[in-house]
Amino acid sequence: MAGLRLGPLLRYVDWDTGGSATIWIEADRPCQAEVRCADGAGGSVRTFQIAGHHYALVPVTGLAPGSTTAYEVLLDGVRVWPLPGTAFPPSTITTPAVAAAGRPAPGLRLTFGSCRQAAPPAGRHGPHGPDALDTLAARLAADPDEVRPDVLLLLGDQVYADQLSQETRRWLAARRDLREPPGAQVADYEEYTRLYYESWLDPEIRWLLSTVPSLQIFDDHDVVDDWNTSAAWLAEMRATPWWPERVLSGLMSYWVYQHLGNLSPAELAADPLYEAVRAAPDGTDALRAFAAAADADPSSVRWSYRRDFGRSRLLMVDTRAARVLAEGGRAMLDPAEQQWLRDNALAGHGGYDHLLIGSSLPWLMPPLIHDAETWNAALCRGERGPRWARIGEDLRRRSDLEHWAAFPASFAALSDLIEEVGTGPRAPATVCVLSGDVHHAYVAEPRIPSTARVFQLTCSPVHNSIHAAVKWGFRLGWSRTGRWLGRGFSRHGRTGRPPLSWRRTGGPWFGNQLMTLALAGRSARLRLDQAHKARKGQRTARLVTVLDRELTSTAATASAAGPGGGTEGAYGPS
Repeated sequence: MAGLRLGPLLRYVDWDTGGSATIWIEADRPCQAEVRCADGAGGSVRTFQIAGHHYALVPVTGLAPGSTTAYEVLLDGVRVWPLPGTAFPPSTITTPAVAAAGRPAPGLRLTFGSCRQAAPPAGRHGPHGPDALDTLAARLAADPDEVRPDVLLLLGDQVYADQLSQETRRWLAARRDLREPPGAQVADYEEYTRLYYESWLDPEIRWLLSTVPSLQIFDDHDVVDDWNTSAAWLAEMRATPWWPERVLSGLMSYWVYQHLGNLSPAELAADPLYEAVRAAPDGTDALRAFAAAADADPSSVRWSYRRDFGRSRLLMVDTRAARVLAEGGRAMLDPAEQQWLRDNALAGHGGYDHLLIGSSLPWLMPPLIHDAETWNAALCRGERGPRWARIGEDLRRRSDLEHWAAFPASFAALSDLIEEVGTGPRAPATVCVLSGDVHHAYVAEPRIPSTARVFQLTCSPVHNSIHAAVKWGFRLGWSRTGRWLGRGFSRHGRTGRPPLSWRRTGGPWFGNQLMTLALAGRSARLRLDQAHKARKGQRTARLVTVLDRELTSTAATASAAGPGGGTEGAYGPS
């Protein structure tokens, strides 16, 4: 009898008609995977095989718009979900109410964050503290009336291939010699599957992902720290004996576990790789060839994607694999990817109220760090000679100087696009860049003559930690002293001033946290919740609100902004 190894994950929910969804599962053998909903909707599909593992992305049709329906999963006709004796509420699919002529489009509640380690890596002193996603799941499961997100946006580092827990290290040691490269890091596809089991089999997380749709994108730790930092870095990695298998396995597992669920049924139907994998008795060779081509020529693959939620548009941008690394023409996005971003931002311009640009790496950083990255990029391309170029490359890797500012032409292009989209009578109410990566949260606003309100919204980590020295560095980066130091970097690197200026209007906040954007009509409200330890006499961690702010009002203020401050209340906006 077939069993459920992982899942179900509710991934795509249709916002055009409200009538369909997709649910991802992993089974322990080939089988027919079926989803049955309480209202009669459902779907069924045969599993496909990759490297001895069996997966299905089940299309669910016949859903009623504006409804919430419970569902169950069956493998070869036997119910495997919900789990027997579960204490969690039924997993459900909630569809949006489709706007009719003359009626407003449905609003969107989107919760986002990045950098979630299921367990602290071996050798780390002390735990990370409460997991914000786990704490959210526990709160939603405990109260059926709690307001739920419409979508979870996971902005990178869903798994850590290079920082393993003690338990996973023991598992690896039982299958190979950890004294051989890559040591206590994942080496192949099978080891990647272990990371996803560790992360997604947590009972609260498993239930949450089964009932709240999720969108995902990779960042560096999904493959390796500082993935695609520079051409010199990549050349060194490709010269190691273990890197080819690592990167192929990372891309293959990302395609299976994360990327497929980002796509709509129509996009899946038009995907030749998905068709080939499903048609073959074993799709491993087809997927492996695809990953090899993607690694050899990143422009041959698009990991970025677009989702429209009523009158809110999300453009999720690949800021890792789509890079151009040659020092003479470094770019965060290759020309085709840059054109894709521009085309999708301008398509139907005036037909949406909010533009969300998902970028795992922040666009607007603390000014000192921005100037340091721009200076470093100038050194590495030889502005101060070969010796400084060597120093610059070493600093780039040691200090993670690889955000948008480290690709000055790309920073300018994104800034110009945001100003173009956000200016004029057809401009949306807001343009928000949603980011993670930097293990703290903040709100920044550029000083540009736009009609729309423009924000950099950064939220990280979901479950991780930050060294005290790095925390101090980020605080310095926003200070007047930091700005003064940054101007010194600019003079030495002969980089000039940035093409725009910006100011911090919230934060920085440190801790395990999630941001939620609530969009309705042309209004936008932002909320930041942090996971705090259980109080004395309580058994579970709690979410504490440290920011609750109307973004579309010029008089917007935060309810509380200090470390440890805030209010504890409903998860949804007040």
